Parts: sequence; structure tokens; C-alpha cells
Amino acid sequence: MAVILNIETSTNVCSVALTAEGCILTHFEDYSGRNHAELLSGYIKGCLDFAAERELSLDAVAVSIGPGSYTGLRIGLSEAKGLAYGLDIPLIGVDTLRLLATRVMFSTDDIDTDSIFVPMLDARRMEVYTAAYDFALNEMLKPCPIILDESSYSELFASGRPLLFFGNGAAKAREIMECHPQARYVDGVEPLAVDMIALSELAFARRDFMDVAYGTPAYLKEFQATTPKKRI
Repeated sequence: MAVILNIETSTNVCSVALTAEGCILTHFEDYSGRNHAELLSGYIKGCLDFAAERELSLDAVAVSIGPGSYTGLRIGLSEAKGLAYGLDIPLIGVDTLRLLATRVMFSTDDIDTDSIFVPMLDARRMEVYTAAYDFALNEMLKPCPIILDESSYSELFASGRPLLFFGNGAAKAREIMECHPQARYVDGVEPLAVDMIALSELAFARRDFMDVAYGTPAYLKEFQATTPKKRI
């Protein structure tokens, strides 16, 4: 039985889940804002205490590696690396966009199996991090940042298949493409640690591990610092 600690910090939500054999043993989530630095260690301790009380040993640590918030991803990966190194267990990196797609696949009713799944994470202004997958999670659009306009996803629309848009960047697409007959929208989809279970267990079974020393988040673009506005 592979016991995996899953960590997700790529957006405003901070979440941690302890899983084993397709089951969620315990989990913690916070939706109130970017409080990852304050909350994450406590959530991890809660999962580790749960495991210790039941004499369970961790087999791996899985962490969402992006794209997403630069700060959140750094915090999550740093904690995950420290655990993996300290406990001498493997580190698993889970793609955040693929994570969103699996959440929709497993939790949304009446999905046309011919649909194209298009996760979207908010970037800046009209920009999103996005990708596209079929029902078997084959990439139809590689993860990338794009600036949305009327021609976005034109090649995918040309397939004639339904496109499901979701994630915290999907509202931007809806402003532009809501009337497109192939566009569908799934609201309220956030990347959560409890939904990492399928991807982290598959990676563990395949021994698809990250380098604990040199693994980095999948930022997709360089960090751009902004200058805070002066208060009057």
C-alpha cells in the first residue's frame, strides 16, 4: 500500500491530503487567500500525525509543480523537497493543468467522452496558463501561456468537438467565447490535493520521480515583479 502525502499550493487555495490505495485518509484545505506560508507546515504536520497514530509510513511526497503562483509553487516544492530528503522517500511532481483536467473528468456528470478538456489558470490581464487534453489525458495542446482573443483555440474548435473550459482563468475565456456553440464551462474548479491521488499513485507505480535536489516548478514564463502603488 503506497502512502502518499499530496501538497497543492499553485493558486489561492492551500491544501494537503494523505492518501493510500485510491483512498483519502485525511486532508486539510484553506480557501481564504494566499496563506500558504502560514498554513502549509501545520497541514503537513496534521497528516504526518494522522499517519503516525496509525503506524503508517510515507512512501512518497507528491507536489503540484505548476504552472501557477510563483510564490505558492516555491513554498509547496520547498516543503515537499525537505520532507522527501529528510525521510529519504521519492518526490513526485504533478502537473497542475493535468490535475485540473482529472478533477473535471472524475467529478462532472454527463461528460461527452469526445470532449476536449481545457484547464485555465489565471496569469495577468487577459493571459492564462492553459493546455488541452482528450479523455485519455493525451495532450492536444501543450502547456503554455497565451493571451486570450477571438482566435484562441481555433485549431481545437476546428475539430468540431466540445471544448470544456474550467479553472480560475476560465472566466476570461467566457467573456470572449461564451457564445461559441462548442464552448462549455465548468465552474468552481480549483486544484486540490485530494484530487492529486490518481496522478500521484500512477507516477509512483511508474517510478516517475523528481530530482529532490534539482527539480523546479513548471513556471512556463519568467517571473515579472511589479512595483506596489504608492498610498496617497
